[in-house]
Order: sequence, then C-alpha cells, then structure tokens
Amino acid sequence: MILMANSSSKKEMNPNSKPTPIYLNNAATSFPKAPGLGKEVASLMSACPKHPGRAATKGEDILYTCRQEVARLINTNNPNRIVLCKSSTEALNIAICGIDLHGSTVVTTAMEHNSVLRPLYRLEHLKKISLIIVGCTDQGRVNEAEWKQAIINYTPRLVVLNHASNVTGAVNNAESLLGFARKNGALTLLDASQTMGIITVDSTQIPADMITFTGHKYLLGPTGTGGLYVKEGLSLEPVIVGGTGIHSDLKTMPPEMPQKLEAGTPSVPLFGGLLHALKWAASQPEYHLNTAKYLSKLETGLKSIGARQVNVQGSRTLVVSFHLPGWDNEDISYILDNNYSIISRFGLHCAPLIHRYIDSSSKGTIRFSLSRFTREEEIDTTLEAMKDFRQ
Repeated sequence: MILMANSSSKKEMNPNSKPTPIYLNNAATSFPKAPGLGKEVASLMSACPKHPGRAATKGEDILYTCRQEVARLINTNNPNRIVLCKSSTEALNIAICGIDLHGSTVVTTAMEHNSVLRPLYRLEHLKKISLIIVGCTDQGRVNEAEWKQAIINYTPRLVVLNHASNVTGAVNNAESLLGFARKNGALTLLDASQTMGIITVDSTQIPADMITFTGHKYLLGPTGTGGLYVKEGLSLEPVIVGGTGIHSDLKTMPPEMPQKLEAGTPSVPLFGGLLHALKWAASQPEYHLNTAKYLSKLETGLKSIGARQVNVQGSRTLVVSFHLPGWDNEDISYILDNNYSIISRFGLHCAPLIHRYIDSSSKGTIRFSLSRFTREEEIDTTLEAMKDFRQ
C-alpha cells in the first residue's frame, strides 16, 4: 500500500479539497492547451460538415490551411508535402514502412521512443531489415562517434533520429548527425515530437528527408493530430489504403500528395483545433523568456534534497528527469498527485533503452516537464512538496 511522505506534515491535504493541479507532464501531452482551443473544436464539431475537394461546398479548406501553418513552421514552401496523421506514431509508421527496406540496414538510437523502436523491431522480426542501435551518452544524447562509425560500417538505407529525448530533454545535433548519414547515402527520418513548438525545426537547415511531429505536445493542439513532412522527390508507398475522395476509379491510392498517404475521412474539427493552436503560438513569440530560469531553479532545488538527476548540458527541452534514493518512483508520483495535486510522470517513458545509459533503475525515472504556461510559484510549490521526501 502506498503511504504519504511525512504523514504528520502540515502540508497534508483533505483529498476533497484539492487545489488547482500543478501540471508538470507536458512532454506526454500539454496542459493547458492554446487558449480558446476547446471552443474552436466544439464549434467545428457542431457546424455543418464541409469537405473541400470532396463536395461542392464553399468555405475555408481547414486541412490545407493547417498544412500551410505547419509548412511555415518548418520552413518549407510546399504544404502538400505535409501529410496529416492522427499522431506522430502513425506518421512514423507511414515513414518507416513506406520505404522499401527489404534486405537493407536501418540505424537508429537507444534514445528512441517505442513509436520508432516497435515498427523497426517488427521489420527485424519479419527478417526484412538488419537493425543497428547506436548508444547514448549519460545525458541521453546520441554517441556521435558511434553513430558515424555505424553509418560507415553498415551503409544503412535509412537512419531514424530522435531530435530530443523525451526522458532527459537532451537535444541532438540533427544537422550534423543527419548530414553525415545523408552524405553516406542514407535516407534520413527525424522524430520531432518533443521539439516542434519549443525548438526550431527548419527543413532547410536540418537534412531530413522526412520529419514527424505530434500536435498535442508543445504545439498545444488536441490529441488525435500529428503529421509527416516528406521532402520533394521522395515517394513513399501507402501504409493505409482506402477512400480519398479523388480518383475513386483507381485501384490504387492516387499519386498526388498528400492524398497518396491519407486514407479515410480526416478529422476536420481536430485539425481545425491544431490550426487554431499554431496561429495562437505564432502570435505569442515571447512565451519562453522565463522557462530556462524555472528549469534551473527546479534542478537546483531537487539537487538540494538529494535527487539524482540527469545532468543535461547544452541545448535541451523543458524536462528534468530524476530519482530519489530510498524511494520508489511510483510512490513519489502518486503522493505528489494525491496529496499536493502535482502531476508528474514516472517509469520508462516509452523509451526503454535509454535508461542503461543515464544510470536510472529498471523502473526508470520521475519526470517533470514544463511548458510556456508554467509559473514560478508552481516551481516553488513543487520544491516545497519535494522536501517531504528528503531522507
């Protein structure tokens, strides 16, 4: 049974009178969302459906406008190379499985999320690929020397790289790593699920043939949204096939992008919500001015109570990952939620391979992840609560 930390503490609360939650799990999904998002989605859900390109109705083509905003964000001038998906997981599957990899080698890293690892494991199990997994540093970044050696030794058809670790927040040098892979003949896939919205992802600077993203994390959009950028000149085979509303007489998916990779009826209300969030964020460029200070304050406070945290230097996202000697991660997360209304995340964070490199236990870490909406007083309250776990 899970017990309270310092059960005699004055901070103990009546569970029926919880304050507004302090949300520190934005690397999983963001909260709060962009202001007005709920109303926008509800309005579109309640409106008469319009299907530009599929019916003779007038009105804004929300899907195309959403593609335009994503294209602007990653600095590409062709919105039709943006494939809208229900998640980054779906986008990664389309990217990985849409390439003819039979008999070839794929190089990826130990920092990857299961949305990359499991599709690759499946292809390996089916004996379609040879899979090489490159190790990490103790900060959770790719070991660059090992990455380059793997590419030289195995001449992969495809490399897959996480732009930033969802466990430690460490950002990889995607320009250099993917550039080296491309020069050696590999197709390059960047998973930007943890960076789109807080770190610049510029398709003209990062040599990525494909980029995947999710809408519900730092883009502040709804769940059920994500996408895939496919560089011009690269053709993928559809992974999901079905109706598209155009060329219905064809036995195959239409050749045009993005319809070639988008089967089924799209969720216009959800992508309208993502569009709303993208426009809101574009109008609020100064959101991040204090987040680095709050992150530093959080790390310093955790260190003072004896937390063993991943010490990330250089470019990073808004993540602090740690564990406390003598405590079970799940117990701490449970107590923070139930006694202090502080929402964190514990466990392996769907990235099981990274933990052997960052000196975390088989049960992973506790993760605090901030957002543009995190306030300094929330950091102070969290650190006060964490003092009750001090040995």
